[in-house]
Amino acid sequence: MTADVAVVGGGIAGLAAAHRLRALLGPGARIVVLEQSDRVGGKLRTVDIAGTRFDVGAEAWLNRRPEVADLVAELGLGGVVHPTGARSTVRAGATTRPIPGGTMLGLPADPAAVADVLSADGLRRVEAEAGLRPLRLDGDAPLGPLLRERYGDELTDRLVDPLLGGVYAGSVDGLGLRATMAPIAAALDAGATSLTEAAARVVRPATGEPVFATLETGLSGLVRGLAAAADVRTGTVVRELERSGAGWRLALGAAAPGHALPDLRADAVVLAVPAPSARKLLAGVVPEASAAYARVQLASMAVVALAFPEGTELPGTSGVLVGAGERRADGAPFAVKAFTYSATKWGRGGPVLVRGSVGRFGDPGALRLTDDELVRVVRADLAELAGVTAGPLDAVVQRWGGGLPQYAVGHTDLVAGIERAVAATPGLAVAGATLHGVGLPACAATGDAAARRVAAHLLAAR
Repeated sequence: MTADVAVVGGGIAGLAAAHRLRALLGPGARIVVLEQSDRVGGKLRTVDIAGTRFDVGAEAWLNRRPEVADLVAELGLGGVVHPTGARSTVRAGATTRPIPGGTMLGLPADPAAVADVLSADGLRRVEAEAGLRPLRLDGDAPLGPLLRERYGDELTDRLVDPLLGGVYAGSVDGLGLRATMAPIAAALDAGATSLTEAAARVVRPATGEPVFATLETGLSGLVRGLAAAADVRTGTVVRELERSGAGWRLALGAAAPGHALPDLRADAVVLAVPAPSARKLLAGVVPEASAAYARVQLASMAVVALAFPEGTELPGTSGVLVGAGERRADGAPFAVKAFTYSATKWGRGGPVLVRGSVGRFGDPGALRLTDDELVRVVRADLAELAGVTAGPLDAVVQRWGGGLPQYAVGHTDLVAGIERAVAATPGLAVAGATLHGVGLPACAATGDAAARRVAAHLLAAR
């Protein structure tokens, strides 16, 4: 059919929306992706480091969810690879330990599973949790205070906080239960009377199936494949969105100063942008949704990629998560919240590649450093945690300002309010990491759903 659709935002959600719109509306539709930066892909970026292609944004997708795997299959992309099976570790209580199995983001189905991470007193607190007063949820609950009340500080700080910090770059004390541990909340709603019982209901035995997957030559291949469905315009800022008859007017500006762009008219619009941009663009058309987006806070982070000579020895693990209170032997706090030993995790040959992740919500300290300073402190952390003291062949610093939304208490209700308000506006849909998860499959799913919503509207109006 002939229709004009504008997708605002060229990250994975926006590109997935454009791809699905092309499939649903056919070759006659005019689909434009408007991206204010100089490239599409959002938090997907593959760079050259020491002659090797390497992801410095999201590095993989969760294999048990189908959304990204389905897109890869639709695009005919090959070279899907999985981790080697090397275990992950956590730096807890000044010791590096394997992350225990049998937990849901650190909540144990059986207290014995976490015995090696805790002191005797800490383990006793966890063992006692099932015998505390029955737990009943009344709406959402602040995750950190709930865990500290039921389990104590040790399990919370040594295991749950590092695991959630690796996902959201935030603190367990600032997150809500329902948005970050939905299966646990659902088990409590269904009658579980403790967190331990809830975990026992949702934790499943390991199947041997790989947890993650990625593309051998980097996720930029996925970006290129999805972007082919649309007319992609980078360096284009959408300054205003307003109704124009049965369609929409988008006031455009160039990211580079001194360049004027004409307005764009569209029959339908998908907004796949971070919360601050969504707040601004929705203010005049769906003020309820705009106000809800204004409540979402964002965490900034950086990835420091290091390439070492072949033969450089790494621990025989896939990486290490680092708790917020952990310190080096010299007393300095660790700057990193995680290292991925990519050479070990993915079985890569060639240069020995390592990723250091830096930055937690509310703690911008290390992010204030220059790139060279950041490389130095990350190398010092790596020397302490992995024993690697060799100089790198190459280093890349990728900063992600405002990269991760924080799923605070009440986030699921906030998102329901956004989607309810937008659903009452024909020809408009929203997508992105603010809504239903920050991982690649979750973001792609919101783009797919947004595309189906606006396509249904357009096809019904024929």
